[in-house]
Amino acid sequence: MNKGPLAVVGAAVLWGTAGTAGLLVSADSVALAAARLVIGGAALAVVARAAARRSTKVITPGLLLGAVAVAAYQLCFFAAVSRTGVAVGTVVAIGSGPVFTGLLSWVLHGRRPSGRWALATTAAVCGCAALIVGGGTQAGAQVVSGTLFALLGGLLYAFYAVMAAGAIGRGAESNAVMGVMFGGAALIMLPVLALHGAAWLTEPRALLAVLYLGLGTTALSYLLYGLGLRTTPVATAATLALAEPAVAALLGLVVLGERLAPMSLAGLVLLALALVAVAVPEKQEGKAVPERELESRA
Repeated sequence: MNKGPLAVVGAAVLWGTAGTAGLLVSADSVALAAARLVIGGAALAVVARAAARRSTKVITPGLLLGAVAVAAYQLCFFAAVSRTGVAVGTVVAIGSGPVFTGLLSWVLHGRRPSGRWALATTAAVCGCAALIVGGGTQAGAQVVSGTLFALLGGLLYAFYAVMAAGAIGRGAESNAVMGVMFGGAALIMLPVLALHGAAWLTEPRALLAVLYLGLGTTALSYLLYGLGLRTTPVATAATLALAEPAVAALLGLVVLGERLAPMSLAGLVLLALALVAVAVPEKQEGKAVPERELESRA
């Protein structure tokens, strides 16, 4: 049984809790994103040390650019959530991810997405549109700027996912790839955290929240995501990540008391259908995609 999709969904579930955990902290979005990445990236770098020794040429220009994209994505994500709310901000960022990922994978690696992926992604885009139209009571300018931040985050996510999948397809160990990207992102965000100050981390609730964001929603989740990319095409993995907005929306409703209009709820149903459509293997895909096949396609 191919466990790659399950690992990707497990990562997405952890990601889906990030927006809610972040809103429980009083720090601004930039400081929060920096602290999350410094902690999570450092943990990934430590875990990946042994894997990096066994892999050759792990540090490549593509992964270094991926590290920059990882850092920028965090800033865009929390900026979007603070303006649109957890449900809408997360759905737009991750709902747009499969579109950008499929296109980048096609352009950079020549891997044309399947017809079923296209249908599932179309459903995801429609679900995002429904969430935006029916969601929230925020001021219009806030929603527009937050949506733009979320779309930019989706593009950045797609870029570093494609870079990671390409490196894994060429034979690098997934833990080493994630360690390079997120360890590099942690170094980028360390001066950002210093500039914005870390005094807010002395509050017990803030410290616990950031430790969870760093170790749970970053380190553990991306170890799972890298494991999933070994046998799951990156465009498919990006669509499976639609489990994240579903979890985020449910937490926004249950924990934070956010309200979604019927149209927004219909959007969530579309996202769920897209997730199921991609997760269930096609008949001709009865076997897992071997790593050497990923390598030949990359």
